[in-house]
Amino acid sequence: METYYNPEDLAKFGTIGEEAPQLAEKFFDYYGAVFAEGALTAREKSLIALAVAHTVQCPYCIDSYTNDCLNKGVSEEEMTEAVHVAAAIRGGATLVHGVQMKNIVKKLEL
Repeated sequence: METYYNPEDLAKFGTIGEEAPQLAEKFFDYYGAVFAEGALTAREKSLIALAVAHTVQCPYCIDSYTNDCLNKGVSEEEMTEAVHVAAAIRGGATLVHGVQMKNIVKKLEL
């Protein structure tokens, strides 16, 4: 099945810096530092990345971090719960912006 996102493109991510190697190097250095062990474990960071990937709806990131989570021993149940956390935050953020709508309605009713 042909899709808008080509799964094979994920493996080509490293080529993104061919025309701007200095910028790519800075990004990949930063990216590597972010995912290094720190106050959070690499496992925890991978689970967070998976949840965020769903929020920003990046199929490449979902693919990558699903695999990374599995490789780090994260269960499907844990991944599913993380996705639900992301969905709840995204839903809540959408709903709380409804306060802006209500403020405008009240302002225009005066």
